[in-house]
Amino acid sequence: MIRPTKPAVLVDGNNVMGSRPDGWWRNRAEAAHRLVAELAPLARSRGGAWTIVFDGPEPRGPAPAPSRDDLAVVHTGHSRRDGADDRIVELVGALPDPAAALVYTSDSALRDRVRALGGEAAGARALLKEIAAVGDTTDRGAG
Repeated sequence: MIRPTKPAVLVDGNNVMGSRPDGWWRNRAEAAHRLVAELAPLARSRGGAWTIVFDGPEPRGPAPAPSRDDLAVVHTGHSRRDGADDRIVELVGALPDPAAALVYTSDSALRDRVRALGGEAAGARALLKEIAAVGDTTDRGAG
């Protein structure tokens, strides 16, 4: 059973991409597009405001997906190490109630920083299981 989401869900995009050995490193922009496309149905079904944060500048070409009210894509604009982590912490800290945040990352240092602000953190595998569960539901409904 998928639990109700927190009002603000932030995803450490590069960390989640890196948790799957699917060749993402060959084309990071394509992998980012794929992750955004996979997250869109989950964001719609779970509700809340979702933000996917990627390290580095926005890739050339079309954006991974148009930002929607329930799903936004943020690029840090630089390749500094932990840039996405710092941006996620900023976003959580800027919330009226940081305890309303759920951050998906397998980065233990980022999880600690989020929890220090009062937010909740879950691993990349938990997110990938939820993506798969929503995909299974969508597939069954289409058949």
